[in-house]
Amino acid sequence: MNRVKISPSILSADFSKLAEEVRAVDKAGADYIHIDVMDGHFVPNISFGTPIIRDIRPHSKKVFDVHLMIEPATPYLESFANSGADIITVHAEADKHLDRNLEYIRSLGKKAGVSLNPSTPPSAIEQVIDKLDLILVMTVNPGFSGQKFISSQLEKIVKIKELIGGRCIELSVDGGVNANNASSIVEAGADVLVAGSAVFGEKNYGSAISALRDIDG
Repeated sequence: MNRVKISPSILSADFSKLAEEVRAVDKAGADYIHIDVMDGHFVPNISFGTPIIRDIRPHSKKVFDVHLMIEPATPYLESFANSGADIITVHAEADKHLDRNLEYIRSLGKKAGVSLNPSTPPSAIEQVIDKLDLILVMTVNPGFSGQKFISSQLEKIVKIKELIGGRCIELSVDGGVNANNASSIVEAGADVLVAGSAVFGEKNYGSAISALRDIDG
């Protein structure tokens, strides 16, 4: 089994010292920095946009995994690419032209991801899977941090892993991930664990990241 990657979600960080928080999780062993962008339209909350990403970009060389919970996403893809995103993930439910968006993201020199809400079946991405670098399974309904993991999504993770087959696509899981359920999520097929409060809610970020990664015990 490949080493699971940990992607702390800065949505749960202390925004009064965001740059410091990014540096802290970087030093603590994060593989990616997960950045949730919410518009108050596609999801019932508002977070931040490209200026914040641009400002924190110099504080970490880790992969910036930018999750766009916005509708439409198409007009803003170039701006997010220019702000420092390495992976840009759009929702299958948000824009009409998913295939076009994925091609556009790749044309900007970025990795392309797609996210699925809990009620969206794996079949929604079958026709675009060869244009994907990452699939993000939402295991909560998006819009708020600190929600409880929806256990029925484990079956979806298994199905998507089967759909990926031998393709070079990372399977990421976001929502209610913690040290208690990390093992079952990785066993189902996850390559990347997105964790907000499970990391930023702890005093020692290094220990929190290790607890998520060290799932064999």
